[in-house]
Amino acid sequence: MTSRLRYLLIVPPFIFVGIFFFYPLFNIFCISFSDPASRIVETLLKLLETPYFRQVLWFTTWQAGLSTLITLIIAFPGAYVFSQYQFRGKSLIRALMLIPFVLPTMVTAAAFKALLGSRGVINTGLMFFLNLDQPPIHLDQTVYCVLMAHVFYNYAIVFRLVSGFWERCPKDLPEASQMLGASGLKTFFKVTLPILTPVILAASLLVFVFCFTSFGVILILGGPRLATIEVEIYRQAVHLFNLPRAAVVSLIQIVFTFICMRAYTEIESRSGVSLMPEMTVTRTSFSGRPLKSNFFVWITVGLLFFLLGSPLIALFIESILTENGFSLKYYIALFNNDSRSIMFVPPLTAMINSIFFALSTTVMAVIMGWFTAAFLYRDTQGKASVIDSMFMLPLSTSAVTLGFGFIVAFDSPPLNIRTSIALPVFAHTLIAYPFVIRSLLPAWRSIPKCLREAAAISGASPWEVWCHVDWPILKRALLVGAVFSFAVSMGEFGATVFIARPQTPTMPLAIYRFFSLPGAMNYGQAMAMACILMVITALGGVVIERMAH
Repeated sequence: MTSRLRYLLIVPPFIFVGIFFFYPLFNIFCISFSDPASRIVETLLKLLETPYFRQVLWFTTWQAGLSTLITLIIAFPGAYVFSQYQFRGKSLIRALMLIPFVLPTMVTAAAFKALLGSRGVINTGLMFFLNLDQPPIHLDQTVYCVLMAHVFYNYAIVFRLVSGFWERCPKDLPEASQMLGASGLKTFFKVTLPILTPVILAASLLVFVFCFTSFGVILILGGPRLATIEVEIYRQAVHLFNLPRAAVVSLIQIVFTFICMRAYTEIESRSGVSLMPEMTVTRTSFSGRPLKSNFFVWITVGLLFFLLGSPLIALFIESILTENGFSLKYYIALFNNDSRSIMFVPPLTAMINSIFFALSTTVMAVIMGWFTAAFLYRDTQGKASVIDSMFMLPLSTSAVTLGFGFIVAFDSPPLNIRTSIALPVFAHTLIAYPFVIRSLLPAWRSIPKCLREAAAISGASPWEVWCHVDWPILKRALLVGAVFSFAVSMGEFGATVFIARPQTPTMPLAIYRFFSLPGAMNYGQAMAMACILMVITALGGVVIERMAH
């Protein structure tokens, strides 16, 4: 491919990102500051002098750091077991481990509310068996509940990155170390750990960014007392309508997350680290040691099921548990309009809206992701790494900032599309297509040149080489990215809460509305709707893992 044609590939993604990412952000800053050169600095200094904002900044940072550390500690044993041992049901369990990551944050928040809330399964059970009038455990709207939810949501990131990398690591170095007399512990710290350092850093960066920009989990589980930068942007922009402050806070977050994602893409390109399921032809075949009766392995697998399964089981129980026992009452109530409200939108309509947005998002994300990956994989000198980081920015940027930027930028000519039904699709595509890039790029780079050269020597034309060498590998990677895009769109909440029209709500918006209303019936309906969304996205997670193997 000629250099000129290669650069033509990046034009559509550049136009899309320029219009629907940088243009809205630019409009926020232009409207908020009449003199950007002085007002931004002035507002920033005032913010840093405010005790409340310093507290928000400090809480955002330390809770993200602590969430990252706990996730690493809990996920590392699982990564070790799945990379070193072979046992029946391993592929199925590995597929189930992806479910928490593809679950919408609203479902994760609902699951922990169902498990640890005042009306949750644990408190309800303790009140019943101990004959108590009040719930004995008060973890709802505390930092402990937020930390547990973050660990649950991000466990799959550490597990997938570390176990996949560890499984492909050469085994001769640790074996040689032990043959020379080194103990297992010394071999791990002197040989294995240095090899795993890049993947541990990459996983830590991703988890930290996702916790740093957490919104749905903090909004539902944190309550009014706990505010992160993401929640502060939402509060300043929507509740207080303080655009200068909201814009400066957004700028701080964007700069910080760009640095983190730039570091991640650099590690990924140099070390072969990949968040998405591996679709490579160079994967080392590893059968693993037999499971036998290893007590540590059984305990680790059992702990994984307990930590990741108990919130989801609690969510299902809360969706069918009523004051009169187990019933489908809440599911049936989803389709009734007892208040006769003209604002009522049946959940079936919300489901149809979500599926429509998700399918449209998937098509756009695949197109944009394909063009971008096709441009980036041909970079042999590392010059495109900054461009790669730039295209990852929407993934780590505040969804609240994106949503508010859409309202500001697209409410007047030349792009007066504020009421367009396509606006949520554009927002969802911004968040989803980086996953397509992360799926395609490692697969594309993994194709050995010798395969293409061998096919060409055998007389295959460039088109035949593409059809028989490249496409069989890229096809699976593209399908994984497409399913991931679908799942991300189904669960997107932060931007959708701004730009979705009242008559076209999505399932996460319906869940949030139910949570916002008092009463056991609204609580139960929120759990029922979250269960439906959980099943849909969980199926997507299983499909992703199945297609990757």
